[in-house]
Amino acid sequence: MTSDLKEPLRRLKLQKIAQVYEEEAENARRKNITFEAYLQGLVHQEIVSKQERALRQRLGQAKFPLVKTLDAFDFAFNASVPKQKILKLADGEFVDRRENIILLGPPGVGKTHLALSIAYAACQRGTKTFFTTAADMINALYASLADHSLERQLKLFTAPKLLVIDEVGFLPFDQKGADLFFQVISKRYEKGSIILTTNRPFKDWGEIFHNNTLAGALIDRLAHHAEIINLKGDSYRVREKKKSA
Repeated sequence: MTSDLKEPLRRLKLQKIAQVYEEEAENARRKNITFEAYLQGLVHQEIVSKQERALRQRLGQAKFPLVKTLDAFDFAFNASVPKQKILKLADGEFVDRRENIILLGPPGVGKTHLALSIAYAACQRGTKTFFTTAADMINALYASLADHSLERQLKLFTAPKLLVIDEVGFLPFDQKGADLFFQVISKRYEKGSIILTTNRPFKDWGEIFHNNTLAGALIDRLAHHAEIINLKGDSYRVREKKKSA
């Protein structure tokens, strides 16, 4: 008779309970576990299973190039990284407040690792997140102009509660690219959070975007509600290469 429960449980989308209830029932009989405790155990397993599936789905949607965590970050390598501040940001409350994080510094000091780690923690917390490099974002928006799907493509970057934009400043923008970048930032202003990494100080953004007025407007919107973290020091990758050599 217990096997007759499998299909109703699946229709109710209680996939984990359908998978384990018979084995757990046998275990409960053997250990003389109460009905309440048996049911509680099944419900707990179903909740954990749904949470794990939801996290896998959010991670798939986030398009992280790699999964990075703060546990794997070498805080001892770079004294300019404010460890306690980073750990606090990883609690995700900045997303609830629709605030931004801006990580500035030369290549190799850990900007992308920190951005990915904070974003991964946000995903674990239930936040819909999306990762892109600045170049990939602009290329996607450029492509959408050709088939008149710009508004739909913009939603890819404006709908998530948290958007990570990596490598701003590594490549310059032309005027159209700068305008498209501004549209994303403007549409997200005070509506969703951004983690942005850049190797260029704000004073150089006029060169990146070939427009001082637009660069000023971008900085104003990004920095208005933002934690700005300046990272300094030598490249971690260069150090590791020297050690291996």
